Amino acid sequence: MNSFKDKVLIGIMCTILGIVLSLQFRVVQGNYLEGRIPSQRLLELKSELKKVQEEKEKFKSERDEYEKNLNEIEKSASEDSAIIKRLNEELEKYKKAAGLTRVKGQGIEVVIDDPPKDLEYNYSGSVIMANYEFLVRIINYLNSAGAEAISINDQRVIANTEIQLAGSNLRINSVPTAPPYTIKAIGNPDTLKSSLDWRFGVVSEMREDWNLQVDIQENDEIIIERYNGVINYKYLRSIEEN
Repeated sequence: MNSFKDKVLIGIMCTILGIVLSLQFRVVQGNYLEGRIPSQRLLELKSELKKVQEEKEKFKSERDEYEKNLNEIEKSASEDSAIIKRLNEELEKYKKAAGLTRVKGQGIEVVIDDPPKDLEYNYSGSVIMANYEFLVRIINYLNSAGAEAISINDQRVIANTEIQLAGSNLRINSVPTAPPYTIKAIGNPDTLKSSLDWRFGVVSEMREDWNLQVDIQENDEIIIERYNGVINYKYLRSIEEN
C-alpha cells in the first residue's frame, strides 16, 4: 500500500512540476518572440558572438598552418624516400658488381671434365687440374666477351679470386675443388659461346690437344651464387677528392 501511495504522490508532483515549467517556458518564449530581450542580454549575446567568430578565425589560421607544415613534412619525406631509393639502387648495383649478391640471367654453362677413363693417356692424375690455366683463360675470354657474372663450381669469380693447385686439390677462393668443372657465365649467350668455341680457340685446343671433354650449353636462366668469402683490406685506402 505504501508503495502505491508513493507512486501516486510522485505522479502528482511530476504533473505539478510539468505545469510550472510549461508556464515558465511560455512566458520566456513570449518575451523573446515579442522582441522584449533585455538590452544587457543583447549586448552579452553580441559579445559572445564576436568571441566565437574570433576563435573560429584563430582555429582556421592554426588549421591552415598545420596543413602547411604537414605538406612540407610530406614533401620532405617524399624527397628523403626518393634519395634513399636511389642510394639503395646504387648500393645494389655495386654489390652485384662486387659479386656480393646471388644473381640470375641468360648466359652459358661450360662443363669441363678429364678424358674418358677408357682412353689411353700418359698421365695418371687429373688433366684439367694439371692444366688449370685453361680455366683462367676461359674466364679471361668470358670477361672480354662482356660476362656480367662468372662462377666455377659455384665459387663466384671476383677481382681477388685465386685459382691455384695445392697438393691434390685445385683451390678456388681457397675452397678445394675437383673435376668436372662447371663454369657459369651471365651475358649474351651467343657472344659468350662464340668467344670460346671457335677454330683454333681455347676450347678447340682443350679438345684436340688434351682430349678434354668440354660441353657448352646456352641457357635462358643461369643462377650464380654470391661470393661467400671475407674481403679484408689491410693496405688499401680511399683518396678524398678536392
